[in-house]
Amino acid sequence: MGCGNFFFTLIITFSVALITYNVIISANAPLKQGFPGNPSSSSSNGFISVDPIIKMPLQRSKQAKKRLFHTAVTASDSVYNTWQCRIMYYWFKKFKNGPNSEMGGFTRILHSGKPDRFMDEIPTFVAQPLPAGMDQGYIVLNRPWAFVQWLQQADIKEDYILMAEPDHIIVKPIPNLSKDGLGAAFPFFYIDPKKYEPVLRKFFPEDKGPITSIDPIGNSPVIVGKESLKKIAPTWMNVSLAMKKDPEADKKFGWVLEMYAYAVASALHGVGNILYKDFMIQPPWDTEIGNKFIIHYTYGCDYDMQGKLTYGKIGEWRFDKRSYDAVWPPKNLPLPPPGVPESVVTLVKMVNEATKNIPNWGS
Repeated sequence: MGCGNFFFTLIITFSVALITYNVIISANAPLKQGFPGNPSSSSSNGFISVDPIIKMPLQRSKQAKKRLFHTAVTASDSVYNTWQCRIMYYWFKKFKNGPNSEMGGFTRILHSGKPDRFMDEIPTFVAQPLPAGMDQGYIVLNRPWAFVQWLQQADIKEDYILMAEPDHIIVKPIPNLSKDGLGAAFPFFYIDPKKYEPVLRKFFPEDKGPITSIDPIGNSPVIVGKESLKKIAPTWMNVSLAMKKDPEADKKFGWVLEMYAYAVASALHGVGNILYKDFMIQPPWDTEIGNKFIIHYTYGCDYDMQGKLTYGKIGEWRFDKRSYDAVWPPKNLPLPPPGVPESVVTLVKMVNEATKNIPNWGS
């Protein structure tokens, strides 16, 4: 046991030293030296040209062999992340074996550095956080580092990975939306590489291809080949750290910095993405479930009692995950008033079902 602990400590120490070295190199030398593309999977200019929006196939061959993907969610051990993960995993289990599902295993990548009391409830890999101070107060930088550790150390059976987040609720079985060596990702309206080309060229040099090679995505939700992600993840980590050290990039990208870093890292390795608008919805702006697979409840939902949205002003009725940053949401939250969109009603009903059925909720 002592030898095992010493060996593990040695590996972590070496990894941290390697990160620090890469950050120093990335801050003082062109990134093209450290982040080569992947010619074997790219076109003549080193990158795949992809139609910006591709509709999801309506029918899938019954004879096709299932291409299972492993769902991975990074989280801290905070109350805020923990209650979201418990709800997320509840609905994952509900739909895992449903029609057309290619959902395989599930892992919560816990980057607190130590086990918590939910290890038996949620399959969990414990990752080490970044060394103190390296995240510069931006805790999300632990996400790529946690993925690097998980991909290096865990025995992942599936050939594909779905990167998800604690505040995702799965609303129907998810098939493997990736194909032909491309990832499958949700396009975010606020990720606009062309708008920030002068800044991004610090991390994505012109000899790597046009700025349109960087897809308007974050790292989640993304379904991508496991071997591709093993190449992308270290670059994603180093680009994130380099962007955070760059005052201009840090100011321009703010809280979505790590999302831009993933998009850049994916492009640097020549991994294009099919952009699926139907991957998820984000209430209250998206009002219908339709053919979507995930509800992302990142925004607060505020309404008056007539069902009118009062965004920017606390409503007479509201659901906002930030209201429960330090406490567990109570069971049986009040449903929205009449007139509130289907997406918001469904979200609250699904939260209520999960909290009703998850053992020892709130403790």
